[in-house]
Amino acid sequence: MEHTAVEDVESFERAGASVRSLTEALGLEDVAINHYTLAAGERFSSGMHTHEDQEEVFYVLSGEAVFETPDGEVTVSAGEAVRFAPGDYQTGKNAGDETVEALALGAPKGSTDVRVPFPCTECESENLRAIPGDDGFTFECPECGESFGASPV
Repeated sequence: MEHTAVEDVESFERAGASVRSLTEALGLEDVAINHYTLAAGERFSSGMHTHEDQEEVFYVLSGEAVFETPDGEVTVSAGEAVRFAPGDYQTGKNAGDETVEALALGAPKGSTDVRVPFPCTECESENLRAIPGDDGFTFECPECGESFGASPV
């Protein structure tokens, strides 16, 4: 058994939001858990994306989060959760004035196939793989193999 208090876990910044990864603190092997604190206007991620190899669940502890999807917006209030299957595009944010606290769960842990809906300049496929690096992301087209050092749009 592992036990931790959220406030005992060191925070880091992602897309402007304060994040505390509970994954390592709890010794998790099969699921990732992050605790987010978002001020007004802050986001869970830097933009629209999907995990081809991971499902995600966001459980809102306080406030109200808005998730943008290709089918429209979904509002998730305190005490509610939303699930995104592998391949579901989404991006979430705090669209209100009240601070949002939420848990993000991803399984399996350690997603390595993140996609963004940008068109490839070579073959126009709209499902580029985002590969994180020290200086941001590299984008690769899984259809034709073309690689971009920055956003192709």
